[in-house]
Amino acid sequence: MRILVYIDLLAGSATSLSKELIAGALKLAGPSGSVDLAVIGNDAGSVSNLGAGRVLQIQDPRLMHYNPAGHIASIDALIEHTSPDLVLLGYCTAGLDIGPYVAMKRNLPLVSYCTDIRIEGAEVEAESQIYGGKMKATSKISLPAVLVVNPGVYREADVSTAIAEIIHVDAPSGLDRMGIDFIRATEPDLNAIDITKSDRLLCVGRGIGDTDGVENARQAAGLLGAELVGSRPVVDAGWLPKERQVGKSGRKVKPRLYMALGVSGAPEHLEGMASSGTIVAVNSDARAPIFDYAHFGATVDVSDFLEALTEALGK
Repeated sequence: MRILVYIDLLAGSATSLSKELIAGALKLAGPSGSVDLAVIGNDAGSVSNLGAGRVLQIQDPRLMHYNPAGHIASIDALIEHTSPDLVLLGYCTAGLDIGPYVAMKRNLPLVSYCTDIRIEGAEVEAESQIYGGKMKATSKISLPAVLVVNPGVYREADVSTAIAEIIHVDAPSGLDRMGIDFIRATEPDLNAIDITKSDRLLCVGRGIGDTDGVENARQAAGLLGAELVGSRPVVDAGWLPKERQVGKSGRKVKPRLYMALGVSGAPEHLEGMASSGTIVAVNSDARAPIFDYAHFGATVDVSDFLEALTEALGK
């Protein structure tokens, strides 16, 4: 079993989701298999000590900043180079760009939003979220295949004493004709609150109801010593500022405590918080996907819970 893992980089370092994928790939490959990491445009040194056997690196000035056309061509070239049995990508912007394209071009089966993966001989059985996480599907497909994996499915890979072999692969042709140009990167406001540094976060979702519910949550967060954050619907409604949004289009956080009130747990939100130390979910819908990731949960009315929590914290 040879597995190729696409490494998503942030400021030159592998993201938490990429480290999770490495751990998952090592588990799936087993002692007799091998894991290759694909690093595009940047130095591979930051991932050489995460347990993989080899790091395949394509360096080119035109690939230094993420460009979907360039990274798609590069991964396609690495698949041609290594002929992997399984290609793993994370559920992130790059994964959603690359996965469907290479699966189509290589005529490989694709399963996205994966929450569990099992290898059975020449087949892979994958569980995945569908309909925004409201339902689960089980797919059995033949290898080779492409999988896009949700965050939180595996624990991050530990630093290894062994250093992977770094192999330099030539950049694919056609980078001068990508059709997409990188203009600039939008940096966050340095004066805004940085929720990624908070040990405790209280997150409100659509189930919080209205602005009164948000204010009640703000009071509880203060008593809890937590920062108040929100899912995308709450931010889109204008109830919280953008810098307090958690999820795919917000910030990725990993606090010691993440309390989710009225959050359904769509894949886009899970991408931003599934690696939190302890997740507490409160939702009146017992089938909400957030409960699949929560360490503790309660199926009660959010406003009733907030009232009781505030009273208890006040004591």
